[in-house]
Amino acid sequence: MHALKYGGLPRIADDLAAAMAGIRPPSGGPSAFVPIPLAPKRLRERGYNQSEMLARALARQWRIPVLVDLLVRTRETPTQTTLTPETRLANVAGAFDVRRAAFDVLHGNAARDTPHVTFVLVDDVFTTGATLAEAATALEKAGARKIHGITFARAAIPDFT
Repeated sequence: MHALKYGGLPRIADDLAAAMAGIRPPSGGPSAFVPIPLAPKRLRERGYNQSEMLARALARQWRIPVLVDLLVRTRETPTQTTLTPETRLANVAGAFDVRRAAFDVLHGNAARDTPHVTFVLVDDVFTTGATLAEAATALEKAGARKIHGITFARAAIPDFT
């Protein structure tokens, strides 16, 4: 994961997705992958969004579309890697929004009445769940009713004492 995120190796996403193949949901499962967006500055620095690369690799395997433009980051946030569990949620609070036009095009104007649509948020690493929770909140506010999350890795929470 480190090579994907920091090593400039987006092609590794295919290998990571292959390792995740066994967790494919049953038919009738997800309707679309939604990668956690990076802020524009971080995207320029990195050259790609590692969550998007992972979502696209999973999409090729599972034949599920990726909605790259559905969720947007509304502000730059400091990296979560050095934050305590308590400060992570505050760091990403309000950091995501849904492009209403993209949501409505996907679902039609009756988006709030389509509970069968399932979104799968894709992130690289789960530590406290703050990022996924905040992104899910943005989707819920837009009218999404079924939201799941998937990550490649789960990080151990460092001891900050």
